[in-house]
Amino acid sequence: MLVLLLGAVTTGSAAGAPTGAHDTPGTHSAPDAHDMAGMPGTDVPAASGGSYWNEVGGEAFHPTGRVRTYYIGADEVVWNYAPDDRNDITNQPFSPQEKSFLESGPGRVGMNYLKCLYRGYTDAGFTTLAPRPPQDAYLGLLGPVIRAEVGDTIKIVFRNGCRIPDSVHPHGVFYTKASEGAPYADNTSGEDKLDDAVPTGGKHTYTWLVPDRAGPGPHDGSSVMWMYHSHTQEVGDTAAGLMGPMVITGKGLARPDGSPKDVDREIVALFEIMDENRSPYLEENLRRFAQPPYPPRDDVNFTRSNLRLAINGYIFGNEPMITMRKGEHVRWYVMGMGGEQDLHTPHWHGNSVLWGGMRMDTVPLLPASMGVADMVPDDVGIWLFHCHVNEHLLGGMITRYQVLTADGKPGPSSGSDSGSGSSSRSSGSASGSSRSAGQSAGSASSSGSSSAGSSSSAGSSATTMPVPAGGVPAGEGGVARSSSFPVVPALIIFLAALVGRRIISRRRRATR
Repeated sequence: MLVLLLGAVTTGSAAGAPTGAHDTPGTHSAPDAHDMAGMPGTDVPAASGGSYWNEVGGEAFHPTGRVRTYYIGADEVVWNYAPDDRNDITNQPFSPQEKSFLESGPGRVGMNYLKCLYRGYTDAGFTTLAPRPPQDAYLGLLGPVIRAEVGDTIKIVFRNGCRIPDSVHPHGVFYTKASEGAPYADNTSGEDKLDDAVPTGGKHTYTWLVPDRAGPGPHDGSSVMWMYHSHTQEVGDTAAGLMGPMVITGKGLARPDGSPKDVDREIVALFEIMDENRSPYLEENLRRFAQPPYPPRDDVNFTRSNLRLAINGYIFGNEPMITMRKGEHVRWYVMGMGGEQDLHTPHWHGNSVLWGGMRMDTVPLLPASMGVADMVPDDVGIWLFHCHVNEHLLGGMITRYQVLTADGKPGPSSGSDSGSGSSSRSSGSASGSSRSAGQSAGSASSSGSSSAGSSSSAGSSATTMPVPAGGVPAGEGGVARSSSFPVVPALIIFLAALVGRRIISRRRRATR
């Protein structure tokens, strides 16, 4: 018997980091749990004190004395899922098959849809939008990143500028009935119902506490992700676009803006099949952007034409380029929403991540699930980031991210990206880390330098795999070399032995 053992060992490196928040909310001193009776949206019994939080909140609330205030409006916005009007992944115009669903025309809405989106404002006047830094342009239709440290209080001053009633409902944090943002038979009335459905032009202030149980758990890193969304008519509200991320950092682990100190760059990614058929704006979108005749609303091709398989509201790589720098601690917050088809498997090319303590490059997502993946990118270049479900990949749920050199320059493998309008929409910002002390943001155009970061030596093959510092020697995960084992002679000997054994067996049977 001959046993042939074939082995393959792969190694990778990745370790996590957080996403950059674009809002710097105002902060002021907050009362502790013993003094919160009568605080709007809390309704804490004055006599119960700290024991109330132990009994109701699951774990104690240890107040930091900070209130982080965000001014968020729900606004009607015409959203373009493919602003570059091309497939930026292939750097080609949309194919005829893609155009049949993406172009406006008789019974087809096209790229543009009227939506209702959360947007950040600078104050309660709701006249000036809070700026979103260029490096965070990739966030797309997501609402402002809400940040807090364990022990903080979050105050959301909300104004509804959409024609539909809506709300702000959080995951993970502590809230009372007056700040839940969801209408149902919960045995409440009066002021406790004002948060459920804020009418057009109305305002409401939501107050959420951040107890220990809202922060990182025993197996988490320095921060965790939650989400917020409208829950007035949840299916229609989220189809309209009312969703946003919330990041909670462990106590004592946050910067002044609430982001984790040990992370250089934070990325948020929403994977969702945006079902415009469920949006309350479907009829308005038909009137605005489609042409008659309008098909029956249950027509299969019509309903398919209103599905947008998107990452942060972008399809086929039209998302502004996500950027980071080699060696940074990058933390990816990924989330899913949608229906029964929204089973997603985000996959990173080029680099790996830590997910729940496991080394991965593909992770699972379900609707309304959230996860944290930590990466330390070591492979410079532009890489795909996409859902690995076949139908979702073909439908456009794919984007790219760029790993710059440690000093913020494109690497030699970045090449020329002249066909990507999405890179220019990110203002060429090589965000890398806008948080690292003493580190400038650095500008990164999308055209690479063939000399920057080049490590190939004279006479070496262009396909030679460079062995990273601390890596295994060639032949054990590095450069492939010919084996010293005499494969051909061994095979000849094996075949000769096999033939000889059969001849001897036949002779023995013939002599019986």
